[in-house]
Amino acid sequence: MLDGSPFASAVQGEPGNLALLREQAWVGDAVLALFAREWLVANSPADADRSELFCRMTCNQFLTALGEPTRVEARIGRVYTGLGLQAAFDYIAAEIVPLYLKQASKRERAKRKTVKR
Repeated sequence: MLDGSPFASAVQGEPGNLALLREQAWVGDAVLALFAREWLVANSPADADRSELFCRMTCNQFLTALGEPTRVEARIGRVYTGLGLQAAFDYIAAEIVPLYLKQASKRERAKRKTVKR
């Protein structure tokens, strides 16, 4: 998925050391949280339940669709550490937001179907 992307070099090299992986995930989780909050402010209606949307975008259940959550967050952490905050935000926008939007669209369609019944 990442071959040829500008993030490939930063994301590669997942450590075999579990403690290092968790440190990278700790940082990645913080970067993802900041991205999610800024993205939701810019892209959701003011009356939306942003707390719920934030949880959906950052929870382990959602991240599991992209891989093991610690590893997903560690990749974000490595991009941030290697290339900076904007690169990490760009990575999240390219790799995570499309799936989030796809799942949100499915939830909205399912919600409309149950309302019509």
